[in-house]
Amino acid sequence: MPATLFPSGDTIRIAPARKLAARLAGLYAAFKGSFQTEPVAELVLGFDGIAGDYHAGETRRSGGREPWYARGTEIRNERQFSIVSAEELSVIASRMDLAELKPEWIGANLVIDGIPHLSMLPAGTMLFFKGGVTLKIDGQNHPCRLAGRSVADNAGMADREAGSLLFPKAAKRLRGLVGWVEKPGTVATGEEISVRIPEQWIYHA
Repeated sequence: MPATLFPSGDTIRIAPARKLAARLAGLYAAFKGSFQTEPVAELVLGFDGIAGDYHAGETRRSGGREPWYARGTEIRNERQFSIVSAEELSVIASRMDLAELKPEWIGANLVIDGIPHLSMLPAGTMLFFKGGVTLKIDGQNHPCRLAGRSVADNAGMADREAGSLLFPKAAKRLRGLVGWVEKPGTVATGEEISVRIPEQWIYHA
């Protein structure tokens, strides 16, 4: 990966764009008023996200992830869906000494196979589904205690609060990705995906 010298004199390392192939292994939606999801055969996606899902909407209210806004400020919804990989969930489960960690426990919508280190895909990555849908990645889904409590409850952990505190540590940089719908349509389990990773660089002022 060669270094490129910019006029400012800074040395910037640039990684070229690339493509990967993946498969949609599972689909989930939150239709019951809670962030926890349940398995479904397909998802109908519009510009406001997953139809009927807990996180659907073109906008959302800011929370603890956006300390620069007053809590409850209306902002664009860049968190219309959550993507995880079975491999990373297995690592988190092992770190928490659990037999398993199901995607629905942490509100995941899509499980994708075939992408090593899924949670490290950069912002701007685009997922082109064979059926015509396009999703765009905003960034990592940072683990929180709310999801940790859900894991502790569903896994039957003896100490719920200890589980809620352990999850953010065990799931750091492994909790998957969030993003929005770029091109609407319907996705189905087993669908092939073309993953297009944009050119990447580290910014130096």
